Amino acid sequence: MAIFTPYIAVDLGTVNVLVHDQGRGVVLQEPSVVAIREDGSKTTIVEVGRAAKEMYGRTPEEIEVMRPLRDGVIADYFVTQGMLEYFIGKVTGRLRLRKPVLMISVPYGVTSVERRAVREAALAAGAREVHLIPEPLAAAIGAGLPIGTPTGNMVVDLGGGSTEAAVISMNGIVCAESVRVGGVHLDEAIIAYIRRKYNLAIGEPTAEALKIKIGAALELEEPLEMQVQGRDQVAGLPKTITINTSEVVEAITEPLAAIVHVIRAVLAKTPPELSSDIIDRGMALSGGGALLREIDTVITRETGVPAYVADNPMACTALGAGKALAELPILQRSIPDL
Repeated sequence: MAIFTPYIAVDLGTVNVLVHDQGRGVVLQEPSVVAIREDGSKTTIVEVGRAAKEMYGRTPEEIEVMRPLRDGVIADYFVTQGMLEYFIGKVTGRLRLRKPVLMISVPYGVTSVERRAVREAALAAGAREVHLIPEPLAAAIGAGLPIGTPTGNMVVDLGGGSTEAAVISMNGIVCAESVRVGGVHLDEAIIAYIRRKYNLAIGEPTAEALKIKIGAALELEEPLEMQVQGRDQVAGLPKTITINTSEVVEAITEPLAAIVHVIRAVLAKTPPELSSDIIDRGMALSGGGALLREIDTVITRETGVPAYVADNPMACTALGAGKALAELPILQRSIPDL
């Protein structure tokens, strides 16, 4: 590795961006949210990350708070480039001697156009060299699975915009499936449920808080409760209601069924020899969605394969991408376009 060259790995997610710096570990975790101001044909970035998220639903008309990534892929090229530039600058410092080498995670099965958009945005944001790694592979490395051995390792990456399940052996993906259902879609299901049941309009941040504080994939022995403020759609006035865990479980049934379906589809395609390894070892759950209470229990029950939450599931992909950058020559033998 060239001296003074920063080696940085980025988990470019729909909901969060995590940045891993060689030698320092995960140094940044911020929401992938950008506040922009449209001035005629000119777009100006006002705030990025945590500061932009705090502005969500609280800005005047001329400022828009947006997620530049949707379902794990770039939805707005200019804003994504600005966001990457901001995060790279925050990690490496503005007065860096050399441009950084970047490893960026991308969803499995993205098109060549989507891959090129990520690579070009990173180069335009100031990278010297850009490598792209499939998210399930990075998550498996970050979860500490022995992917370099001829054994079956299964990982399920429950992200904000998509869920990916993959079986990995000999540093490569043997079979994988992806569904564009993730944490954001769970939030949307909660919003729709509360609107339908209580005629109450709530925002995305409130739905996310519900999911984190009292949400679960299964009924809990001791249900949790939370007060929710929103706007009554009939009276048009502010209103407060109390929601419990059972209601959140009911609200997210459909998106969870889609997630289980994609895991079963991968298990159905797995070669028999690797299937026996997976039954013995179980499957690792990574990503922010793995933090949902009882998600491992539901997946185990629905697939018959033991599921467990990886250590530090939120950071798995960023850690794995960082390790992949350090072991680039080895990985490039099995993944030529890394």
